[in-house]
Order: sequence, then structure tokens, then C-alpha cells
Amino acid sequence: MPHPQPAPDRELAQHTPMMQQYLRIKAEHTEHLLLYRMGDFYELFYADAEKAARLLDLTLTRRGQSAGEPIIMAGVPAQALDNYLAKLVRLGESVAICEQIGDPATSKGPVERRVERVVTPGTRVHDGLLDERSDCALLAVAPAASRRQQELGLAWLVLSSGALRVAQCRADELGAWLARIQPAEVLWPAGEALPALLQDLPLTQRAPWQFDTDAGLQQLRRALGVHDLDAFGAEGLPRAHAAAAALLSYAQQTQGRELAHLAELQVERFEDCVLLDANARRNLELFSTLRGESSPTLLSLLDSCATAAGSRLLRAWMAAPPRDQAVARARHAAVAALQQQGFDALREALRGIADLERIAARTALQQVRPRELSALRDTLQRLPQLAACVQAQDPMLEELRAALGPGQAGLDLLQRALAESPALNLRDGGVFGDGFDAELDELRAIGRDCSSFLLEMEARERERTGIANLRVLYNKVHGFAIEVTRGQADKVPEDYRRRQTLKGSERYITPELKAFEDKALSAQERSLARERVLWAELLQALQPAVGPWQRAARALARLDLLAALAERARTWDWVRPELSPLPGIEIRGGRHPVVQAQVDRFVPNDCVLLPGSRTHIITGPNMGGKSTYMRQTALIALLACMGSFVPATSARIGPLDAIHTRIGASDDVAGGRSTFMVEMSEAASILRSAGPDSLVLMDEIGRGTSTFDGLALALAIAAHLHERCRSYTLFATHYFELTDFPAHHPQALNLHVSAAEHEAGIVFLHEVQPGPASRSYGVQVAQLAGMPAAVLRDARLRLQALQQAQAERLAQLDLFGAAAQDPAAAEAPAEADPAAQELLRELATLDCDALSPREALEQLYRLSLRARETDL
Repeated sequence: MPHPQPAPDRELAQHTPMMQQYLRIKAEHTEHLLLYRMGDFYELFYADAEKAARLLDLTLTRRGQSAGEPIIMAGVPAQALDNYLAKLVRLGESVAICEQIGDPATSKGPVERRVERVVTPGTRVHDGLLDERSDCALLAVAPAASRRQQELGLAWLVLSSGALRVAQCRADELGAWLARIQPAEVLWPAGEALPALLQDLPLTQRAPWQFDTDAGLQQLRRALGVHDLDAFGAEGLPRAHAAAAALLSYAQQTQGRELAHLAELQVERFEDCVLLDANARRNLELFSTLRGESSPTLLSLLDSCATAAGSRLLRAWMAAPPRDQAVARARHAAVAALQQQGFDALREALRGIADLERIAARTALQQVRPRELSALRDTLQRLPQLAACVQAQDPMLEELRAALGPGQAGLDLLQRALAESPALNLRDGGVFGDGFDAELDELRAIGRDCSSFLLEMEARERERTGIANLRVLYNKVHGFAIEVTRGQADKVPEDYRRRQTLKGSERYITPELKAFEDKALSAQERSLARERVLWAELLQALQPAVGPWQRAARALARLDLLAALAERARTWDWVRPELSPLPGIEIRGGRHPVVQAQVDRFVPNDCVLLPGSRTHIITGPNMGGKSTYMRQTALIALLACMGSFVPATSARIGPLDAIHTRIGASDDVAGGRSTFMVEMSEAASILRSAGPDSLVLMDEIGRGTSTFDGLALALAIAAHLHERCRSYTLFATHYFELTDFPAHHPQALNLHVSAAEHEAGIVFLHEVQPGPASRSYGVQVAQLAGMPAAVLRDARLRLQALQQAQAERLAQLDLFGAAAQDPAAAEAPAEADPAAQELLRELATLDCDALSPREALEQLYRLSLRARETDL
């Protein structure tokens, strides 16, 4: 049974002084695990110890007693703190780090301690706790102020870079924002009804009063050092200000200081970016495969960046492609300019540079380490060389090159202050170079020159006293002393004071030697203390340089990413796309970028989606390439919008506001949703949000239910996308009945992926050609999968019978009649015709899943006969 944490209000006098101090601090951090520094270890006590032992596989111990109870504890070495923190944060825990700030030598009672920082899933800043190639965002969500004002407020912060964003959105847009931000931690007011979308995210509930609009406005102004937010376009966003209030107060609380590195604020709007919801990201395998692996994905293919910051920026560009075509055109122009001037020298110069963005943030938060500042110093020295590698006459590149110059702020101080190769941690000493501080140089000289001083003093004292065998020595227990044999003791001067008597000698101390002893024995401690003082002064002096470093870091990341995109285009023979104000998507010789990288030969295909042919019904065999064709179209459009060259012979992309996908089969067992329910939910979401500038991919809709239900839904969904949404739609299906769709819908056409059949089986040609497919080749694909021959023979016979029966049945029906012309009339025939109503009721009572194939065929014949008899 877990040992309870002692109650905060318990009589502290009953506890030992050490535990009194611990309990006072713990009472202020009840929601966190408290790591309490004791010498070379961080200790946890009572319930914290038991929880940490479970999570980290630590050994629980009992040491002594406090208030009559054994003290349960577990500890981790201070040198391995980051490793344990990383594991705890991955498990969703928050940890308060309590440091010793007093001097053990002068403290009466327990050494003074205080919590220096709190580490939570969304407030990580150290590299040991972060993925170097992705950001860690802390998000605050402010619920709608009232039923009349339904907008939510969003504010999110990447603490490791200082990037601060705010937005307001409708409740139905929250899912798209979450997919885009990918928060590591979400702040939400306690007591408010929690949206379903937030229930599976790492959640921290805060007091509702912290989501205060006026307080948020004032905090934003103070953090940015401005009188108002007009320059940022952030006035008049009350719910975003409320979210910012909770966000900034929480971030400051966890870091234990003001956030000095929040140099900019960006207001983001839903309509600014091409929408990529969670389904699109998953189905297009942008950041992870359908199996959850990091490769092969579009990100893994594109990411040839030389720096971690470039990789993080690539992920951000992919996650939020700008809807403003001018932004993407400027990126295309910069990539083209780098291709023309050559980018190899720039990429080589970028290799090995420090993560300037994150080091700048840690400097502002005063959590930077000496080795990181020396790496920053070396990077600042290389900025002129990097700038010289950018010579192309391009507006974007010229702006980025200019931003590198001011980035050398603080370089002179770093060069003077730091040792060439400083220690990894401040506590190890050796951080500052010789000549930077006279007091530190003197203290170090004492330690280095101790032996020479003793030899020099020994020689002087022998000459002064005439004692030839006099020795000046050092003993760890008794310190420094002058040793004289008993026979020479009568020659010692008056200023000698006896320190120790030995069997054959006496040991003495002099005022000079005592003064040197005091210096020497405390030199190392004083040297470390002096370095701590100098370190604090150095970090304070570097604060004005943080802003220029951040701007230079952003410029380096953009240069790195643009050079990487230029390299990818050259390696894979990609072309510069045309972004047109005219509607439509016209791709010639398009290729799937990730699949092409995995195969020896890839068959390119065209895709032309224009206002007069905006819906493509795609048929063909399984494994024929329908899904690849659809996905490559979406990926080419995405690449063009984000600013990359594209895998095609040519590409013209008109305005796009969203890419929607309904691909693949999955269920939600925990949520109680079947595969078909998930499929219908995703389709419904698309139908509610897709518009004339949206690209929609629909793959095999209606598979999870009976044939007629699925066919009816597929027809209705295709008609809605064509008539109501008017989206650019690629609609892949095995329902051959849909090949009649273009005959009744003027802006639709048929395409098929080709295949050839011969004696040995089927060959997939992967070519997309006009017109419908002649057959689906399902039995042939089953043959390739190793289906037994007897089963294949039986399946062919049944297929022939089913096709004949279905043809006869469909010949009597008009699938594209009144419902296609007037959706409101779809229910009228069943109500007007009693025979039809009776037949429909009989159909509704059939349990198709319980029928054997033979029984299903018999029922199909019977119902077909009934339909003919009733003249339907």
C-alpha cells in the first residue's frame, strides 16, 4: 500500500530540520514530483519516492525516522538527472527541481534550498529532454466566453525557441488546429467541460481565474515590450488574450523567471494555411507511416537539412503550407536561385554549426551550459563565412544574408570570457579563460603554484634558520607545516608556532605559511565560487545579444531548408511548379516522391482536375496503383504550396484551401466505433468542410457494409462532392456502377489504372488511362496472394452468377434518376408506391451478414423476381 505524503499542515516541529524544509517546499508543489538536491544526488521522499521507484525502476530505502515514522526515499545521481527527467516527461509527469543555493560550509542547519525550475511535457528546454528535429509546444485553450460568442482562444509557445503564437477559432476547427500544433501539453481551466478532442492529450488544469482577458493583454504587452499589440495584429482577440494569460503565467512559473526571449508574436488564422487535418497527415504519411514509423515518409525524404533548426522549420512548412501563393512563389524563387548559383558550399558551411536558436533561448532563461556557449561562440565566428556563401540575387536570400551580420553580437565578450574548451558543467570549473578575471587568475595560480611555493619557502627558511634538513610539507589531515628534527629544535625562530609533535621531529606553522594555507586550501572552492559569480554576470551581460542571435538563427534555418530543397530537387529531378490564380490542378508526368525513392522504376502519370472535369471516378484492380496515384496528386499539390519543387514533368496548381483524404480501413475499438463508422465519420467531416478550392481523395468508400448500402452511399457521396461541394475530387472505387456517374454529371469523367492478364496471371501496368476499367481482377489478385486453387475456381463460378444477376437487377433501376436531379425527391418513390414500400421493408429485414453465399444468391434472385413482378 503506498505510503501517504505527510500532510502539509502537520505539526512540522515533530520532524527533523531537514524534513521540515522538504515538507515546506513540497507543500508548494503538490502536483509535481519533487527532486530534492542532497549533495551528489536528487532525492525523493514518501509517496514521490514510491511513484518514482515504480516509473524509473529505482530502489526504495528507509533512512532513519522523522516524526516517529521511517523516511521512505529514492534517489538519482545528479550527473544523470537529464536521463531520468527525459523518461519522466515521456511518461507525462511534471518534475520540480529543488537546488541547494546556500553554502554548506556556512549554513547553520539545513542548507538553503529552493525550486529553481519545473519541467513539464510542454516546458522542456534542454537538449537531453527534446527531440532536436521537432518542436515541443505548450498550448493553452480558453473556452468560449458565452453561448453567443462561440470562439475558442488559443495561445501556444515553443519555449526552446521563444516562438509565441495566438489564434481564435470555432469549436469545429479545433481538431485541425491540434493536428497542426501537435501540443506536448495543453492548459485548460479546471471545472470547465472538457472537449473530447483534448481528452487524450497531456492535460494540465489551471485555475479559471488565470484565463483572464485583461491580464493576458497586459502580459503580452509586457513580454514584448510594447504599448499595444496593433503592430502584431493582435488587438481585438479577447479569447486569445485569455489563453495567453494562462500560458505565460504557467511558463514563467515553471522557469522561475520572466521569459526574456519572447521577441515576436504571430497571429495565425484558420484561413491563412492549406488545411491538413489529422486524417490527411496520417493517410498521406507526411510525418509517420501508417504503421507509426518515422520512415519512409515525405518528411524523411525531404529532410536532408544540415542543421536541426532546418529540420524543425521543414516540419513547420509541411504542417502549415501557406494559402497565400506569393509566399510559396518567393520560396520557389529562392530555391531556383540557389540551384543556379550552387548550394554545395553553403550546405558544407552549415554542417556542424550549433543550434543557435535553442542556445539563445536557454541563455535568456539562464539555463545554458558552458559547453553550449562555447559552441555558440564558434558558430558566431563562422557567420561571415556563411554569409559569403549566399551570393544569389534573390530578395529572400538577400534578406536572410543581411540578418546574419547582427548575429555576431556578444562575440567579443564570449571570446574573452570562455576557455577554449570549457567544462561541460559549471560545477566542474575551468569555464573561463586565463586573463579574463584577475581574482580568478590568482586563485588558479595558487593551486598551480603550490609546489613551487613550498620549495621556494623551504629554501628561504633553511637559509634564514641555518637548519639544513628543514622541510616544508603538506599533510591532508593537518595541512601545511615546517618540519624540524628534535636535535635542531633549539634553532627555530620565535615566529614558529608548534603545530604537531612527532617521535623524532616537531612541526611548526608561521604566519606566512598559515596565510598561504588558508589561500591554498580554499583556492579551489573560492575558484568555483568565483566562476559562479562570473557566470551569472556573463549571462546577464549577454541578454541584449539574445534577440540578434534569434534573428540570425531563423535566417540560418531558412537558408538550410532552402538549400536542402534545392538539393532534393536536383537529386530527384524535380521541377519548379507554377502557382496560378486560375482554378484547377494540372500535373504532367507526376510521380509519388516517396514510392519513387523506394522502387527501381516508377511509372509517371498525368492528373488534370479543371472546373469542367473536377471529379475523377477511378477504377481498376487492387494493387494497380489507384491509391498511389491519388496520394501523389495530393503530395505534389502540398509540395508546391509549401514552397518546394515537385516530382513531375510540369505542374500548375491553382488556389487550394484544403486537402482532405478518406483512405484505408481502421477502427476505434476504445471509442466503440467500427471500421465502417470511422469511415462514415471521416467522410461526413469532409462533406461538411470541403469547398470549391479543396482537393478531396476518396478511396473505396462504402466497403464496410452490405453491397447495396455501400453502393448507395458511394453514389450519394460522389454526387454531393460534385454538386454541392464542387471540390476537386479523386474518387477511387470497385463499384463499377459508379462508372455511369460521368454520364449523368457533366463535370465528372472516368479514369482507370491499367492491367494485363495472361496465362501466368495479372500484370499491373500502373498507367492511368481515360475511361472505366473493364473488370476489377479481384480473383486474380487473390491468386497472387496464394489463395488455394479450389477456392479460386469456386470464386470464378460464383462471380459469373453474381455478375449476371446484378446486371439483370440494375437494368431495371435508374441509379442516377430523380435523386441525382432533386435530392429532396429521393424518398418520394418509396412513399408513393406501396409495392416498393413492401419490397424495401423486406430488404431492410434481411441480415446480410448472417447469410451464406448460397443463401445470399437465392435471396438476390428472389428479390430480383419480385422487383420485375412489381414493375419497379
